[in-house]
Amino acid sequence: MIYHIAVCDDSEADSICISGLVRKWADKNCVAVKVEWFSSAEAFLFQYEEDKTFDILLLDVEMGQLNGVDLAKKIRVENSTIQIVFITGYNDYIADGYDVSALHYLVKPVKEEKLFSVLCRAKEKLIWQERKLLLSVAGETVRIPLYEVRYIKVSGNYVTVYAKEEYTLKSTLAAIEKQLDNSFFRAGRSYSINLGYIRRVSRGQAELSGGELIPLPRGVYESLNRAIINYEK
Repeated sequence: MIYHIAVCDDSEADSICISGLVRKWADKNCVAVKVEWFSSAEAFLFQYEEDKTFDILLLDVEMGQLNGVDLAKKIRVENSTIQIVFITGYNDYIADGYDVSALHYLVKPVKEEKLFSVLCRAKEKLIWQERKLLLSVAGETVRIPLYEVRYIKVSGNYVTVYAKEEYTLKSTLAAIEKQLDNSFFRAGRSYSINLGYIRRVSRGQAELSGGELIPLPRGVYESLNRAIINYEK
């Protein structure tokens, strides 16, 4: 796979430096990359309208009329998979980074080891996003990205997968779990929860980011908390 990486920064000197570090990271990790530089948010957006294959966006915050945060918000409206990394000389925009699910926030001058670490995380997330859950529903095979699955519930002989849509099929939770990874936590006999969607946990239930409340059996609270901590490391 060739990773398509954009460096969007109105400073040519900074862009040359960051692009060089990206290529150095790629060589060190035996990764194929295509790196493009854009001198403004508007220039990137113009290209993006024609080519949405970008995997990673290294984005300066302070730029011209359209700043990096506003550009990220425009992109996030339809693209949840591109890995956005803010790069800036200030710490004032960290909260905005959370609003657009930014992977990380790097302060200039960018240090090589920090950028390399962030790029490795971005690569891992992109690989993770490629994984699919294959379901046989009503005589058809449905492929659902694992990261879109919020939770899975079993009721009798049927399992319902809750993603962007709901899919119900005759199966066991154990059979479905064979396709899952360690981002999912088995909560008793009836539920498997995507750890990435958990907002808060009490002893009796887990609340997901969409507001869903998942009941927790007795004795699950501690192990679920440990799983969340390990997932976020």
